[in-house]
Amino acid sequence: MIPLIGMRLAGFVRSARSLPPLIAGLVVLTVLHGGAGAQAAEAYGVSAVVLFPVLAWQTRLLLDTEPDVQRRLAGVVAGRRPELAAGVLAAAVAGLAFLPIALLVPWLVGGVTGPERPGDLPVALGLGIGLWAYLLALPAAIALGALASRAATASPLYGVAVLVGGVVGTFVFGLKASVVPWLAPPVMATARASTAGPAGGTLALLTVHALAWSAVALAGYAWLRRRRA
Repeated sequence: MIPLIGMRLAGFVRSARSLPPLIAGLVVLTVLHGGAGAQAAEAYGVSAVVLFPVLAWQTRLLLDTEPDVQRRLAGVVAGRRPELAAGVLAAAVAGLAFLPIALLVPWLVGGVTGPERPGDLPVALGLGIGLWAYLLALPAAIALGALASRAATASPLYGVAVLVGGVVGTFVFGLKASVVPWLAPPVMATARASTAGPAGGTLALLTVHALAWSAVALAGYAWLRRRRA
């Protein structure tokens, strides 16, 4: 499985498909945080929201880099499950490689400040909350990007529709979490909780929600892959 992961990542980087999401992420973070001066937890919680579509797009590009014939051959040689898992894990590695950018850019452009008033969270705690928010958004973004990939959809047009519809649905349903709390990943709820500093129960509930949604979406991806095989 490790050679399959490496092959996908190498193809993603050498084909320069990794550059558009990287540039988009840098632009979005710079515009969002340039001189904003927010508390660390709030800044990173919002960063996780704006990076969610970028990470989903990155996953789709990574999975679509490999030609269909090569993907089928890899499935025959290594097995369908290892081949499928290798793609998801490669997307996870690419998403984790984005983490230093997500954490450093807000600092570099003056978007993060230390505690200014009584009750403000310490910078270290805010950084930890921001890391948690990013790691909650990542699996959901990978799952959405996988659902939008060529291997799961019948055409590139359907893939774009799934990606755009998934991102819009995440934001819209996230604003109506009290009505449809489990229909979308808790990206918006995580940002809101990060601003105030999540309590232990809220942190656990949002973590379970994000992981459960991602697991269901990835199961749907696997089912679509089997259906199209």
